[in-house]
Amino acid sequence: MSKERDAPNAEVAALGRELRDERQRQGLSLNALSQRSGVSFGLISQLERGLGNPSFLALKRLTEALGIPISRFLDGGADRDDLVVRADERTLLPVLESEPKSQLVVRELLTPGRRSSLQVIRSTLPPGFTNEGKAFRHLGTECVVVESGTLTVVHGERRVVLEPGDAMTYPCSVPHWWANTTAEPCVVLGAVTPFEQ
Repeated sequence: MSKERDAPNAEVAALGRELRDERQRQGLSLNALSQRSGVSFGLISQLERGLGNPSFLALKRLTEALGIPISRFLDGGADRDDLVVRADERTLLPVLESEPKSQLVVRELLTPGRRSSLQVIRSTLPPGFTNEGKAFRHLGTECVVVESGTLTVVHGERRVVLEPGDAMTYPCSVPHWWANTTAEPCVVLGAVTPFEQ
């Protein structure tokens, strides 16, 4: 194979940077993305180094596995507005594939920056959802606002039921979990920063 064919191409290099940044932002290893997408480890590694000529099918599988629109790869992010996230361009955050379908939460990232210290996430909790046995505990401060439905938040020893329009802000270093004990979906907007008050 010629050196010219092996040399990084500007468009493929931009695509590779976008792929690597998104994969790392989601905390996925090359192997995990390969398994999730069905695209070979070697091809993903090559793309992230700005090499190769990926097929449309490979790009489609990668974007579906990452939960992002394919347009982000096709333009290399060059025309993307770093301040705006359009409704049809939201990044879907990964879910645990071991979870039963009845417990799967759809989590959409509403903030654009991968390096931002603020994340705003729109979560849709199915009826009967609970993560009681998997309480979260991490650094930061979270504010949640119920858009629709009813959300139960358990923060340490405190249990609070939030209705549409209600909000709650809490330090994330205290174990916390959510539940939707109703027969309707619950939509929650959550803003998280790594700073704790």
